[in-house]
Amino acid sequence: MNKNADLKVRAAVHAAQLPWQASPLPGVERRILDRIGGEVARATSIVRYEAGSSFAPHVHTGGEEFFVLEGTFQDEHGDFPAGSYVRNPPSTSHTPRSDAGCTIFVKLWQYDMEDRTHVRVDTSKMAFVPDCERKGVEIMPLFNDGREDVRLETWRPNAKVEFSPVFGAEILVLEGSFVEQNERFARLSWLRVPPGGTVSATAGPRGAKLWVKLDHLHAAVPKEIANAS
Repeated sequence: MNKNADLKVRAAVHAAQLPWQASPLPGVERRILDRIGGEVARATSIVRYEAGSSFAPHVHTGGEEFFVLEGTFQDEHGDFPAGSYVRNPPSTSHTPRSDAGCTIFVKLWQYDMEDRTHVRVDTSKMAFVPDCERKGVEIMPLFNDGREDVRLETWRPNAKVEFSPVFGAEILVLEGSFVEQNERFARLSWLRVPPGGTVSATAGPRGAKLWVKLDHLHAAVPKEIANAS
């Protein structure tokens, strides 16, 4: 399955309006934002675990990155409540489950294949700091390795925010809303801006809290995915 597979064009998905789709595992459903490939895929999705659901042990050959939106995600490495940001680099394995149920935003096969850095962050224990380059914006850095920059951002109500990441950007709305190119993005709306593109947005009347990734769309689709798709 391919969806929003051309990384050189703008893509927008309002995930809260999409129906849940069954995954191969009972009790786990997803809303697909972008995808290149079949069940082994370069993919960005919202995934929902019903209470008591679990996966068999498996290896993330191409790495996995996720942010917990609701509930608590669990594996043998610990419990990850809402607001947790996790990076499981290529070649790592785990046995995911959720005793009480959870919803996560997850990205697969989007790593530098040499990356071996584990990241586990509880954003509820961190603080935002003002962005010195953009008025009305605060940031919470989550990860930066020179190839990509991941953070949370808050935009003040009605703030006008503009930036032009050289190698693209992705934004997921966690709270509030913004308008970009006359399109309104509310909770669980997702925007991908291609390399060379510009984000020119106005925050909603209650502001916005966002998951943001910058300058990461320079990498080619992994050959394992390209050959399988």
